[in-house]
Amino acid sequence: MVVETVRSVVLAGLSGGSGKSVVAVGLVAALSKRGRGVVPFKKGPDYIDAGWLSKAAGRPCYNLDPYLMPAEAIATTFQRHIGGADFAVVEGNRGIFDGVNAGGEFSTAELARQLDLPVLLVVNCAKTTRTVAALVLGCQAFDPRIRFAGVLLNQIATARHETVIRKSLERYTDLPVLGIMPRLKEDIFPMRHLGVTPHQEYAAAGTAVANLAALAENHFDIDAIVGRMRGVAPLPPASCASVAPKLIIGVLRDAAFQFYYEENLEALAAAGARLVTIDALRSPALPADLDGLYIGGGFPETSARQLADNAGFRQSVRECVDAGLPVYAECGGLIYLGRAIQLDGQEYPLAGVFPVTFTIGAKPQAHGYSTFTVAKANSFYPVGTRIKGHEFRYSIVQQWDGAADDLALVMDRGTGFCGGRDGLVKNNTLALYTHVMASGTPEWVAGFMAAARTFAARGRTAAPA
Repeated sequence: MVVETVRSVVLAGLSGGSGKSVVAVGLVAALSKRGRGVVPFKKGPDYIDAGWLSKAAGRPCYNLDPYLMPAEAIATTFQRHIGGADFAVVEGNRGIFDGVNAGGEFSTAELARQLDLPVLLVVNCAKTTRTVAALVLGCQAFDPRIRFAGVLLNQIATARHETVIRKSLERYTDLPVLGIMPRLKEDIFPMRHLGVTPHQEYAAAGTAVANLAALAENHFDIDAIVGRMRGVAPLPPASCASVAPKLIIGVLRDAAFQFYYEENLEALAAAGARLVTIDALRSPALPADLDGLYIGGGFPETSARQLADNAGFRQSVRECVDAGLPVYAECGGLIYLGRAIQLDGQEYPLAGVFPVTFTIGAKPQAHGYSTFTVAKANSFYPVGTRIKGHEFRYSIVQQWDGAADDLALVMDRGTGFCGGRDGLVKNNTLALYTHVMASGTPEWVAGFMAAARTFAARGRTAAPA
């Protein structure tokens, strides 16, 4: 039997801000109209770019992270998810060779080598011409193991600008120019102080994606790009043993809480959870039949008024925590479980599970990969477990009626909540700033499901042990 392959490529840039996301969303949107569509992937711990890629593809985007995931998990995740599509596009992060150290460990280049995929190099050509050839030639020489499919030129101002760069590349390199992205008068992606606005918060997201698709169709040589992709044979979907009865896990997913890895949700479902999506802004209360609750990250500060106004829902969360419902809350979820958030001189009440008041800083308070060791008992991780994750937050702990020694997790790398620790615990609730990815952290799924099973077995309305 002949196995159909999926044409696959990695998009990489010379730096952050090179235009990878604009190009990637445009390419994915254009390819999604062909055949059985495209499966998008995002390299690194990213939710916002992944959300835009998902919007462009009309299907979930998956994250691939060499720091958080072992090599075999990366290969398996990629090959299992590409089945049923004609194309797969992996958007890199930062510069192609940028990693966590001078050796480029965990870089986009390393990911491309692991997956054995060609790289389509996106170059920001603003205020430069012939130097582009030097930069591209340098990338080719820097690591001969990387197979480059070609070059996409971003920020092209005029026809003459494009011509000079094309001729320079033809003279000094052997890589073809497979398309351009013209300089645009305004950002297609809406921006704010935290960076790109998530597509869930942008009413014109569909129009933005359609505009990028049109730009790609008009300015990219799509057929040539497809011809330089590598065919990869997909793996069959993982077999799931039937688990009955299903445990019911609530997931807060709305404009305030958007940051979820698809892998995490799929891992819970594969382990026997029935996921129920809940809108914290509009639902009057949590469903009464939950066996667990997952509150991911996001921007609760941008929806602070609506969260505060939904007092009945906040009360139901507090009551469920008091009743022992297992609740796992990451970053934005941690903030929501606090007492209040202060913004522009006004205080907005939150769920009130933990005695913490937050505010938002002008600069990131934690940003990057993290690692913690579990030091105190909680319902999700055994003591002594060491977990890799990542942090990205602007929030500040303004006031907390607690002590660092009370926190369950010791930060071996990263900032955490306070005093080099993370993880507030109350009954069966664990709230932390660190995000984890299930495909690299099987302990997370096992712990979540074990806590939900225990809660369900003793009766959902029983008081916590």
